[in-house]
Amino acid sequence: MTIRSAVLGIGMAMIAGAAGACPNYNLYGDTYELHGSDLYNPQSVRLQAGGNRSITGCGIRFGSDRGRGYVTEAPDFSIRLSGMQRYSISFSVRSQCDSILLINTGAANWYYDDDDNGNYDAKITLTRPSNGWMDIWVGTHDGSVCDATLTLETFYR
Repeated sequence: MTIRSAVLGIGMAMIAGAAGACPNYNLYGDTYELHGSDLYNPQSVRLQAGGNRSITGCGIRFGSDRGRGYVTEAPDFSIRLSGMQRYSISFSVRSQCDSILLINTGAANWYYDDDDNGNYDAKITLTRPSNGWMDIWVGTHDGSVCDATLTLETFYR
């Protein structure tokens, strides 16, 4: 083995390790199928926020936000939405720590929030959500783990 092939092998292993450390929308979380009208009354679920996967350096583009935090590799929830034509949808977190929210839509759009729900909690509202799959991660800003509640609610546009 030459030095060049050894360095190349180490470099490829580092790239593969970094890619494996990111959230993976090809995996599934707890799976639900919901219609927009199902969420007109808020639906909440308890979970553990956090994870050991840093989203920094994953190449996910969030617009103007830097997107810091830690999540699990697989999403916490994978939701198949239908009947969303008349609705906007809100995802909000209440937690015992500084939560983040990460969403990937079926159109491969990423959304991130850190503190828009107040008290260091996250909230994302999608004004024109598409029908289809949506993956949701509830993480923490600093890598800690804590009890949290995720609430989903639709509103007429």
